[in-house]
Amino acid sequence: MSARPICNYEGSRYSTEFWDSSRAYEDGAERAALRVLLPPQGRRLIEIGAGFGRLADLYQGYETVVLFDYASTQLEQAVERLGEAGPSGTPRYVYVMADFYKLPFVPGLFDTVTMIRTLHHAVDAPAVLEGVARILAPHGVFVLEFANKHNLKALARYGARRQRWSPFDLGPVEFAALNFDFHPRWIWDQLARIGLRREAVRTVSHFRLGALKRLLPAAWLVALDRLIQPTGRWWQWSPSVFVRAAAGDKDAAPADAFFACPECGAPLGAPSPTAFTCAGCGRAWKRQGAIYNFREAA
Repeated sequence: MSARPICNYEGSRYSTEFWDSSRAYEDGAERAALRVLLPPQGRRLIEIGAGFGRLADLYQGYETVVLFDYASTQLEQAVERLGEAGPSGTPRYVYVMADFYKLPFVPGLFDTVTMIRTLHHAVDAPAVLEGVARILAPHGVFVLEFANKHNLKALARYGARRQRWSPFDLGPVEFAALNFDFHPRWIWDQLARIGLRREAVRTVSHFRLGALKRLLPAAWLVALDRLIQPTGRWWQWSPSVFVRAAAGDKDAAPADAFFACPECGAPLGAPSPTAFTCAGCGRAWKRQGAIYNFREAA
């Protein structure tokens, strides 16, 4: 179990109550940004905080797609929706339940890492980002979405003295329990610190207002959002920001390596149909149905 608090969606109705028809605009706008920023194909991709696999259909160009989440019930929904492989046999889906502070993978493994609507739950975001940098392959790509504290609504509320925290302060703000907003400049600094080069930025969900969403069809709002998203290269005033960053030269994972013990880091080998026993610390990690459980040792 994690020593740091985790926002756990175990047993929630996230897939049906949050992602209902009222968020068709946000879903469409996020997909538009991800399609532009995501490398279209590769060997291995992992989505950290994949939940029920909402975005998995965008990863069809990859041989292996790892859907990673802390909540087993979210991953069970993903398994039910997607199975263990696409219709043509690829991608092959690997479902991993674990703590995002203890990623159970060898260094240099993934061509692409995505993290959408996840970092805002991290009480220690720098540690999460360090883990991402560790598992990226040489010249691998990281597509990150983060909640932006420097958005127009926050600026207006602060100017009207209806908000205590300043959107100009660079540090993260916890506006509700385990819900954090980040300043873009702080994110840029963190990416540079872990050795990732920022390549592109998209601002997303510019029209996240109840009145607008009731007045205009979601498809219209998505189309408008898509037109504005490229302005993120100059300024970031939307509630959601997507950034693509790339790793540089580094060591790649060995050809036969995949999992690593989340407690001691010792390599565990390629995905197995049963279980792993760590040669380093002796802990056992089991596969339960289609889901690898690295959250709790057996």
